Amino acid sequence: MSGTLSESEMAPTALRPPAGKAARSKSARLGWLDGLRGIAALLVAIHHFGLADWIPGGKDFEKHFDLGLYPVMLFFLVSGYIVPASLERRGDVRGFWVGRIFRIYPLVIIAVTLAAVLLPHDYSAVPSQVTDRPFWAYLANLTLLHEMTNIASALGSMWTLCYEMVFYFFVSALFVNGRHRQSAPVSLFFAGAALLLGAWWKPQLVTPKAPWVAPGPTHHIIVATALLMLTGLVLIMLGRPQLIRIGAMVLGGLGAALLFINARSTFFESMTILATMFAGTVIFRAEQRQIDRSLAWICCAFVLTTGFLVGYFYDNPDAQKITWTGSWQGFSLAYVGAWATFGLGMLLRNRRWPRVLTWLGKISYSVYLVHLPVLWATWWFKDKVVHFPDNGPGRWLLPAFFIAMVLLFSELTYRLVEIPGQKLGKRIAAALNRRTGDTAVTD
Repeated sequence: MSGTLSESEMAPTALRPPAGKAARSKSARLGWLDGLRGIAALLVAIHHFGLADWIPGGKDFEKHFDLGLYPVMLFFLVSGYIVPASLERRGDVRGFWVGRIFRIYPLVIIAVTLAAVLLPHDYSAVPSQVTDRPFWAYLANLTLLHEMTNIASALGSMWTLCYEMVFYFFVSALFVNGRHRQSAPVSLFFAGAALLLGAWWKPQLVTPKAPWVAPGPTHHIIVATALLMLTGLVLIMLGRPQLIRIGAMVLGGLGAALLFINARSTFFESMTILATMFAGTVIFRAEQRQIDRSLAWICCAFVLTTGFLVGYFYDNPDAQKITWTGSWQGFSLAYVGAWATFGLGMLLRNRRWPRVLTWLGKISYSVYLVHLPVLWATWWFKDKVVHFPDNGPGRWLLPAFFIAMVLLFSELTYRLVEIPGQKLGKRIAAALNRRTGDTAVTD
């Protein structure tokens, strides 16, 4: 997921130790975040492989504890904790967006392109809903707001990037208005909306039908979304403080409109995701003593309780057609589990985490995007090239091969795509600053 940040992005001034305190190294301070991301990314890949079905009782376990939802919610907590800190450390909305664009898009474009071109049609990781109407589907996916325009993800895991983008929109809009420290009331608002309106408010108000049935409204909302997003980003890139404020507000308004009127997911899930991300920010602010810790405790307790209750109240069989969880327990227990894991990570944040986990965290965004094309390539390889044993100890060769290939290709894309993309983004941000001067929008 795109919540992954480079170490320079992840180290806001408030997190830097005083000079001379070398004992608490950068890796020790940030290792817990990398470790959590690494665990989450690998679990997403394992979940999509269906490894639980290979273990006795695994299918029943997943029905009551969704191994797809659990790491995703953990990702959202991590993003909420650290992404606003990155923006506030910069004090520069334009620099933040240049960094985000070159952090997210290069790998998305390359992963989707290679998946569409290299994999055989019968083993394509790109769904037919995308390939049947490629212009509109790819245009929507290019905005990374496709799930809010009723278009399927070009790669299944990309649905979470839509919520990441909306979160960035809100964070930017709050920052330019000097309200970025109001994370607690924002989180409480989203959690309250999930609890009160979770079953009443219906998503897809603009595009209630699939786009191949009623393309008109879908095409209109895709064009409107692309134009509004482009306008907001162009205003930000121009670099003048007043234009940056207007651009950030355009993005914030776009995110709010899509989130409330046309998200493909259930309303309670969409609201819970945003509540969770802003709760992650609340935890960061409490840790940095930017807000009252009593308020932070109350906020997090409310969001956690709400996340459990909305699953119990609203994750019924009809909702499960959209959320994909097998039961209300699958949603609620996985949600609580994500919070418990994040809490454990915080308790261990001053310890040095195993190097393998911190490495896995660094390549977690690649793992998140690359694993689905690798999964379909693995099935093709099994069916057409090499026979893997179906029984006995040898049957574990297939999942071992899959995980090994995911890690190998993720390391390659991290080094060949992610790192160069980030470096290019830094050069472009520096060039923009030289041309237009300092663009910081302060409190």
